[in-house]
Amino acid sequence: MNNKMKTFALLGVIVLVLVGGSLAYNRLREQVEPERTLNTSDSDTTATNAVTEAYPQARDFTVQDIDGNDVKLSEQFGKPLVVNFWASWCPPCKEEMPDFDSVYQEMGEQVTFMMVNLVDGSRETLETATDYITANGYTFPIYFDVNQDAAYTYTITSIPTTLFINAKGEIVTSAVGAIDAEVLKQGIRAISE
Repeated sequence: MNNKMKTFALLGVIVLVLVGGSLAYNRLREQVEPERTLNTSDSDTTATNAVTEAYPQARDFTVQDIDGNDVKLSEQFGKPLVVNFWASWCPPCKEEMPDFDSVYQEMGEQVTFMMVNLVDGSRETLETATDYITANGYTFPIYFDVNQDAAYTYTITSIPTTLFINAKGEIVTSAVGAIDAEVLKQGIRAISE
């Protein structure tokens, strides 16, 4: 009898873990994935359906600029925004940097670029990041995630990662891994509409 009770208790715990995990997953998915709603509008004789997309609002974070001033993501809303998470030790990040700088020089007036360096204090420091940018002559603005606020807010587990945010502060699309100038421009077109 004692073994049966232990088995039932273990099964109960497993069921609770599975149900809790499922609920947590669904809640997180709703926060991350864009909602899609179907709107129906009736005219005199014809009903037409239009699908409208509601994109998730970008969650705010605070990083530091090159002078050590705090800068919030939300302060950048108002025009299209490209947020790129990178580190100087990351080969795919280094691969895409020339394209980011080229597109920044071409479109920097129409689009805000936030090149967010993931400073961890050991593998990536303020010095290694600024030395890398200076040595390569990049002109885009860099920001430093010294408190890992941005990385934790967006659960950055792979770099480079790029977010494309429209002027309303909504995440329209993103890319994980190195992208080239054409993909970067496609993302910018998506947030400029």
